[in-house]
Amino acid sequence: MTAGAEKTALITGVTGQDGSYLAEFLLDQGYRVIGMMRRTSTETVGRIAHLQDRIELVHGDLLDQNSLIDLIQRFEPDEVYNLAAQSFVPTSWQQPVLTGEFTALGVTRVLEAVRLAKPDARVYQASSSEMFGKVQEVPQNENTPFYPRSPYGVSKLYGHWITVNYRESYDMFAVSGILFNHESPRRGLEFVTRKVTHHVAKIKAGLVTTLPLGNLEAQRDWGFAGDYVRAMWLMLQHDTPEDYVIATGRTHTVQRLCEIAFETAGLDWREHVVIDERFFRPAEVDLLIGDSEKARSELGWKPEVSFEQMIGAMVEADVQMIRDQPKGFWPTIG
Repeated sequence: MTAGAEKTALITGVTGQDGSYLAEFLLDQGYRVIGMMRRTSTETVGRIAHLQDRIELVHGDLLDQNSLIDLIQRFEPDEVYNLAAQSFVPTSWQQPVLTGEFTALGVTRVLEAVRLAKPDARVYQASSSEMFGKVQEVPQNENTPFYPRSPYGVSKLYGHWITVNYRESYDMFAVSGILFNHESPRRGLEFVTRKVTHHVAKIKAGLVTTLPLGNLEAQRDWGFAGDYVRAMWLMLQHDTPEDYVIATGRTHTVQRLCEIAFETAGLDWREHVVIDERFFRPAEVDLLIGDSEKARSELGWKPEVSFEQMIGAMVEADVQMIRDQPKGFWPTIG
């Protein structure tokens, strides 16, 4: 890899899972990293706490066009990574309008800010495999038709196509990475992978006895977030702006996820997992499995961490986290 010495990168959503891994990666490449956060009464910087003396945190908002223009003018970034979004699929049914404001129109505001303030900056937009939804072919690649099945997927599709539109209309270097599910110990507790590994750790510690889940037959192409942020960077180093599917090409069921996670902790998943219909989606997506051949051949990208390694590391991290909590932090079983 060619180090990006003296380059400046702006990351929206820097406090999220991907933002934290991307910030680490860019710092290792020699970048000056500007991390954008929303101003809130309680700032959550847990995932980047270890980076706060190495990155510059600034306030901005995908709902506020002027704040985005101001940031682009002030820092003149060479690269902009738009990772901020309302990214939890179930919440998109509960808050479809807000999801659209952040995840769809927010992309337009970022692109417009770059167009007005620094049109030569290279822009990465975080697209999603949820855009494929009711899949039209298996596996899915860059030419597979989209059929989103949630307000989140629809919003991401808008963000994807507005990125294409700005690229073609204004000759901007703007690309989308169509990323399939990617996880890590930094994943939010609301996502099924982390929900499983965190519950396994709590069951191991005797804090709870059951793990409620929805559809165990749901399948996803799960990869490691650290591998996927490297693909984001590679897209912006490419000679031409193009969109890429980033995926492992392997699919696993939620049941298989449970088997690996519980086995890591020396437990039997069948003794603890219970089906709860509240966790079934109103409209389930079909078999999401990505074909990342274009990224592998053109960018030289490939995943390095296996699904089994990733889930094992997530369980171990959660077990350690619970051990490190002060006594009485976690509620005991009544």
